[in-house]
Amino acid sequence: MASYDIVIKGGTVIDGHQTPRYRADVGIRDGLIVHIGGSIDTEHADRVIDAEGLIVAPGIVDLNTHYDSQLFWDPWCTMSGWHGVTSVVIGNCGFGFAPCKPEDRERAMLSLVRNEAVPLETMRQGMPWDWVTYREYLDSVDRAPKGVNIMSFVPLAPLYGFVVGTDEAKQRPATNAELEQMCDLLIEGMEAGGCGISAQILGNEGNVQLDYDGTPMVTDMMSRRDLTAFCRAMGSTGRGVAQITGSMDLAEVIARESGRPVIWNALLADGALNQHGGQQLPAKVAIDRLIQLNEKDGLQVFAQALTTNFASQFTFEDYNLADAIPAWKDLCTGTIDEKIAKFNDPERRRVAKEIHEERGGLFGSGYVLTDIKVGWIPLDVPDGLALQDRYEGYTIGEIAEREDKHPIDVLLDISVWGGLKAGFETSMIITSPAAMKEIATASVSLPGVSDGGAHTKFVTTGRYPTELLGYWVREHAIMSLEEAHWRLSALPARAAGLKGRGHLANGMPADIIIYDLAELDSLPAERAWDYPAGEWRLIQKAKGYNHIIVNGVETFRDGECTQATPGKLLRHGVA
Repeated sequence: MASYDIVIKGGTVIDGHQTPRYRADVGIRDGLIVHIGGSIDTEHADRVIDAEGLIVAPGIVDLNTHYDSQLFWDPWCTMSGWHGVTSVVIGNCGFGFAPCKPEDRERAMLSLVRNEAVPLETMRQGMPWDWVTYREYLDSVDRAPKGVNIMSFVPLAPLYGFVVGTDEAKQRPATNAELEQMCDLLIEGMEAGGCGISAQILGNEGNVQLDYDGTPMVTDMMSRRDLTAFCRAMGSTGRGVAQITGSMDLAEVIARESGRPVIWNALLADGALNQHGGQQLPAKVAIDRLIQLNEKDGLQVFAQALTTNFASQFTFEDYNLADAIPAWKDLCTGTIDEKIAKFNDPERRRVAKEIHEERGGLFGSGYVLTDIKVGWIPLDVPDGLALQDRYEGYTIGEIAEREDKHPIDVLLDISVWGGLKAGFETSMIITSPAAMKEIATASVSLPGVSDGGAHTKFVTTGRYPTELLGYWVREHAIMSLEEAHWRLSALPARAAGLKGRGHLANGMPADIIIYDLAELDSLPAERAWDYPAGEWRLIQKAKGYNHIIVNGVETFRDGECTQATPGKLLRHGVA
């Protein structure tokens, strides 16, 4: 008689390939699925999970994360792991930490402070920095305990940092010899297991993803010559996928020059926002262009679609959403003391008010200023308790009316009184079901734009699997549950060349979620003080996931982490 480590009894199986759902038992042994089908005799099972009335589906594949540092202190990459994600891809947008010379580590970490909002001291204390080369970085990830599977792009920014120098590369073009060396390092990274190249190419105008000093990221001004060389280098390996945060024109260039698939960020529903601001193209225009590229031009370009309703919380410690507006970028750059002095400057306030009146909304994203709520004021500032009593929970508009102030003065005053650590909360921007269906069911659309591990004090879009299944599918029926799981698992695995993941079948790794569809939901957002150096992050846990299994080992049970770390480094091209 066969023996099993785990038998999942009587669940409703949705296999990730859009097969109509069916009731079956699932047997797991040595980390693999070894049986899907009729009843299993549980006498020979070490453990039995009763899945009666529950959905049994493949673990979620999250392609758009920045857990490059967080994985070392949070093995479960929890903003994703809580929500059924069992495999993540890091190294997105061209950002990462390898290759990196020891003397350049501080500069590499500074690059992630503003644009991805990862706290500097947290990175200093949380990363082992036991690598120089990209291969050594992957080896370090391989050694680290992991509660999810991890695959990585070869990000392009560290290549510039390693060969030219990050700041030097912003001042002059790379020489031919330097470009050749970077391409060689790229190919070495692919040979070590990288899944392809990634870059942010947003230019300078209207860019809210800037370096710590307010200058563009090193890849933002990348020349067509450099981009073409990187694409051809990746293409020479005969495998890999590219990820770009930038224009669809550039996505087309990458696809043509590399001959490889491209994942483009981001497809937004009309009227929606994300942490980068508004959409680049109207949804229909973007979708029609994608269809043209894929069906007529013979290029494979996938789109990451933002499939969560969007809200953010923010402080002005390291805020970047204002960077699209020069006057606001000036206000929000510098040391804490320098920024406080700017916030108090009457002339800068006058300009901020003028801009606000012209735009009719705050920052690049156009938030309605009077609707923004004061979320918290730290106690460890002068009169902290009194300030909390007077302002916490009220909107900027309510305070402005009560104190007969301009809303900009209210925002800046409370920021200054809180030492720039006072928190503000925007209203939720609700996308209509029809608009969400348009982008979520487009032929080459990948749900997500998780940004897990980044913007850690601002957003919780890592909850996107739960929101898609529990809100958009259950409540609004924008697609079938079978299609949703295909888009959440098998399709992204296919897009990224992530072999052996994303669906349920005999012989496949047992990455499985078991959940109660009626109960599935995201819990309220909260602040968690669980980062190294005593830093906090904004989190949003989930309910309704009864069991989350990675490589045949349970990592979460009823929302609680088991502390098991069965995750693996997935080197591209290897199952």
